[in-house]
Amino acid sequence: MNEHSVFLLLGANLGEREAMLAKAARLIAERIGLIKAQSHLYETAPWGMIDQPAFLNQVLEVKTALLPEAVLVQTLEMEKQLGRERRMRWGARVIDIDMLYFAGVILETEALHLPHPRLHQRRFTLVPLAEIAPDFMHPVLHKTNQQLLCECTDDSQVSVCE
Repeated sequence: MNEHSVFLLLGANLGEREAMLAKAARLIAERIGLIKAQSHLYETAPWGMIDQPAFLNQVLEVKTALLPEAVLVQTLEMEKQLGRERRMRWGARVIDIDMLYFAGVILETEALHLPHPRLHQRRFTLVPLAEIAPDFMHPVLHKTNQQLLCECTDDSQVSVCE
């Protein structure tokens, strides 16, 4: 059974944010695979729709034997189980789980784009990602996460939580 590294971004800006990220991480460990690395928690400004509460974000590196499509199904089911209601793009949410990378896979289907098509534009993604995988190479842009962070023009506030 081949295992691959999948990088997942967790985010929440409603309710008990830290507790929700912890619940999501437990479900990920149960249903997707072993959490190999996790970033600090980061308080981040909202992106896209800015008139909403600040987010708490974290990136996990998970070892999985699942295929990318199966990881997507699991993450969507977890979001629903944890109370997410999809009402508005980039709107407030109790939990969000985004797949950033699945090993070095490049995939474009109706349901899933890998790597995540906007990860290189978002500080709230790149800061925790570069913390745990600075040298991981973006398979399309051919730059490391650290390079992408250094080149990112997003000036949104991203602060580590102590």
